Amino acid sequence: MTLRARIVGTGSALPKNRVSNDELAKRVDTSDEWIVARTGIRFRHIAGDGETTASLATEACRKALDTAKIAATDVDLIVLATATPDQTFPASATKVQAALGIDDCIAFDVAAVCSGFLYALSVADSMIRSGSARTALVVGAETFSRILDWEDRTTCVLFGDGAGAVVLRAEEGDSGILATALHADGRHNGLLYVDGGPSTTGTVGKVRMKGSEVFRHAVTNLASVMNEVLDRANVVTSDVDWVVPHQANARILDATARKLGLPAEKVIVTVDQHANTSAASVPLALDLAVRDGRIKAGDLVVLEAMGGGFTWGACVARI
Repeated sequence: MTLRARIVGTGSALPKNRVSNDELAKRVDTSDEWIVARTGIRFRHIAGDGETTASLATEACRKALDTAKIAATDVDLIVLATATPDQTFPASATKVQAALGIDDCIAFDVAAVCSGFLYALSVADSMIRSGSARTALVVGAETFSRILDWEDRTTCVLFGDGAGAVVLRAEEGDSGILATALHADGRHNGLLYVDGGPSTTGTVGKVRMKGSEVFRHAVTNLASVMNEVLDRANVVTSDVDWVVPHQANARILDATARKLGLPAEKVIVTVDQHANTSAASVPLALDLAVRDGRIKAGDLVVLEAMGGGFTWGACVARI
């Protein structure tokens, strides 16, 4: 039998403060109509005092462990994807480890922005298949609101905060992660980036984006990597039960589905409720669809994302 990393639990966490487009319009020159027409976003959650990337990640991990009925002390690997860590160092994954009461396990962060969860999932999958770990927490968590320029209406309306997590367990059988594919192309750094950093400006910086260019690359790259990962898994589009995409923009989701010939009803959409939560968006959407009963045991699911870098990737998993 083949040893695979199987998703045995999911969890998510959102800040208490839920902000509508109308509320946002009170502080930014925008409107509900403008935001919905261009993005499909209606709400986002914004982290408040005491809510950090690590605290949201910890809550999502606890829920995922509860769903999996696995004790935190059984975890031997934590991979946390984030572009907004609590500190420059140490890794926010180690803060999650301590908060969960785990005395010793492998714990580190991955930085690939919106693709971060796919990168983290691939790393954990490889470590499980190699025997380096048996039980892993893979987390995407962000407090993107803290790096937004709230005077730039073209970017600040797009993002929200949150966390999502999965528990991976080494199991023999047909279920689990069947294939992953990852890519990066640093030539496009200037299309989506933060204009700061410890090594350059000594400041955190703010998000900057050329939206129309990002849109064009996203549709092309996501369709390509999904076809690639389906080929690697030896399945075809008609075999797929659900696609859980990065929740960046409703128009990107629609365009990617059309390019692949996927029916819209197979695509999990949460961007209207959560906005773009970067590395958290895929696991957040996955958890929602598992908990509301759409995604069931045995379903074939494709996860995909693209983010700054550019980085992009996809995964095929039998739940």
